[in-house]
Amino acid sequence: QVQLVESGGGSVQAGGSLRLSCAVSGFTYSSWYMGWFRQVPGKEREGVAAISPGSTITYLADSVKGRFTISRNNAKNLLYLQMNNLKPEDTAMYYCAADPIMKYGPTWIRADFAYWGQGTQVTVSS
Repeated sequence: QVQLVESGGGSVQAGGSLRLSCAVSGFTYSSWYMGWFRQVPGKEREGVAAISPGSTITYLADSVKGRFTISRNNAKNLLYLQMNNLKPEDTAMYYCAADPIMKYGPTWIRADFAYWGQGTQVTVSS
């Protein structure tokens, strides 16, 4: 049974930091392409970051470059999103996602991943 469980969300003030984690089970994590997405009610899900199976390729949305970092620990089946210098516009539900197919170039941000977690809420106050 495939499971993706996010944790680490919470409420912080602008300028603060949070580290999201996604614990994965039920598939060969080290071979899968992983991503973080976020969604605000009434808006489409937005790609935030993605990482190749071996961590050699990472993608970041322009809105988070220089502030967020994606990483993974294949030995522990964990995916991370380190978020620094948070802004109120980062407020959203954050989801991790897994797909067996690596995405390249502009397609990295497409939300057609095979599996999704339930999400963890991040709220940034000004």
